[in-house]
Amino acid sequence: MLEVSAADQYLLASADTALLEVYAALPAGLYPPFPPVELPGGLGGLVSRGGFAQTFFFGAEVLGLSFLAPSGRRVMAGGRTVKNVQGYDLTRPFVGSFGALGQAETLTLRLRPGLFSAHHSRTGTIKEVQDSRARFLWQDGETLHAYHFGHKREVQAVMADFGGAPHHGTALDYRPRFPGGMGVDDSASSADTGPDGVRLRDRRFGWADLESGGVMPPVPPLFAKLAARL
Repeated sequence: MLEVSAADQYLLASADTALLEVYAALPAGLYPPFPPVELPGGLGGLVSRGGFAQTFFFGAEVLGLSFLAPSGRRVMAGGRTVKNVQGYDLTRPFVGSFGALGQAETLTLRLRPGLFSAHHSRTGTIKEVQDSRARFLWQDGETLHAYHFGHKREVQAVMADFGGAPHHGTALDYRPRFPGGMGVDDSASSADTGPDGVRLRDRRFGWADLESGGVMPPVPPLFAKLAARL
């Protein structure tokens, strides 16, 4: 399932929808809250991990979702508009919960308008671009990536500050890096690249395969209590 409302600027999709499938389905001038890369788990995995590469508050971009709680109960949270929230807001706690609250089934994401977009890459580390205005920043080994959309002059100015050159070629598909699933790489907190020089990280985390050193963040006690009540 993948439905796009250009008029209301949102998309409704099943959790297993691939990220690049979303890009292919969007009309010109609308952008989702993630860069044009492919990651494990589709939209559901992305939201469960709290997004990827964003330099803004990702939780505000998830308008609603349905998920299967650990108890087996199906939970509906949020809706299709920002104001469509009644009672407890379970949408934002779910975002970035790494599965502690359950598994997403459907998701409603906000779409943002933009007249122009650009993707640049260059050699460097994520620490060098903490102040960049690009909407998305990530590091792949020794290569930095920046992706931004908006008015053409704004995008050009952001990319001029970032440097590098336009990224051309096939779309970036990182799924083969994570055959066991995508987890947090704790060892990346003190190093920019791994021994093989191909560590993937953004401003929040380094990312690693769950079967090769990647971990799930610990569940805070309050989250555990909430999960037990769902």
